[in-house]
Amino acid sequence: MQFVVIAYDYKKGGLKRRLKIRSKHIGLGDKMKAEGNYLMGAAILDKQNKMIGSIMILEYPSRKELDTWLKVEPYVTDKVWEKIEIRPCKIGPSFTNS
Repeated sequence: MQFVVIAYDYKKGGLKRRLKIRSKHIGLGDKMKAEGNYLMGAAILDKQNKMIGSIMILEYPSRKELDTWLKVEPYVTDKVWEKIEIRPCKIGPSFTNS
C-alpha cells in the first residue's frame, strides 16, 4: 500500500533541528529506499527557498508498518516535524513500470 506523507516543520527551531539531524534522516531514507519502502521524497520550501517541511511517498504493507517507521524517524523523534498528514495514495502508471 502506498502512502503520501506531508509534514511541516515546527516554526520555532524546526529548521535548526532539521539541519542538525538531516544526515540521520537521509541515512534512514537510504535504508528504506534499498528495502523498497521509500519511493520518492522532497523538501517543501518557503518563498526564500528555506526548507519548511517534507513530502514522501512510501510503500508499506499496511498503515501499521508505516506507523512503526514513524516511531524511529529522526524528524519525528527529534521534533523537526510538527504537523504530519498521511494519506493512502496510488502512484500513476506514467510513473511506474506497470
